[in-house]
Amino acid sequence: MQPSPPTELNLADLRKDYALASLDATDVSADPIEQFRKWLAEAMTAKCPEPTAMSLATANLQGRPSSRIVLLKEVDPRGLVFYTNYESRKGAELAANPFAAILFHWVELEREVRVEGRVERAEAAAADAYFASRPLLSRIGAHASPQSREIADRAWLEREFAAAQARLGDAPARPPHWGGYRLVPECFEFWQGRRSRLHDRIVYSRTATGWRIGRLAP
Repeated sequence: MQPSPPTELNLADLRKDYALASLDATDVSADPIEQFRKWLAEAMTAKCPEPTAMSLATANLQGRPSSRIVLLKEVDPRGLVFYTNYESRKGAELAANPFAAILFHWVELEREVRVEGRVERAEAAAADAYFASRPLLSRIGAHASPQSREIADRAWLEREFAAAQARLGDAPARPPHWGGYRLVPECFEFWQGRRSRLHDRIVYSRTATGWRIGRLAP
């Protein structure tokens, strides 16, 4: 039996004061990728659920934004990599407007990381290797699902999956419409919750000679 929902949602009174940690420009790495790796490792050590989950925001040529959760699959000095269907809504928007913003939110650590920059396709060899590492049924699903397109019903999707499974067997290759994107960072923001909403916000901005570190007002 499902519990009855509250008769009124008093959202204005929902609040939390943050007090786990602090963050200062003197505490962070000179390289935002290294700082990000440090925080990601701490999120994994703290067993935050889905520590690599990130909100990816894109926009079309008219400036209308959309966002969704994707999973980070690689981070290196060049940027942050995720994989998806190139023909999805995000793929179409990135083809038209190759810039995006990413947000990580590690609630248990009272932390966020924001990243903005240009997006490029990852190398085909890297996409092939990652695709081959995925579970078999996920690989088949990438062939079967026309991501972001309207379909008749669940039964249609399951028929397409069964047909793809019969056709592809146990070694499906990466389909040409599926691969990786790399966000090449132009700025990072590291956010640490603090008491009284006086949060710490350390920002990195890319310059011609490297990274400039500053602090933003909360």
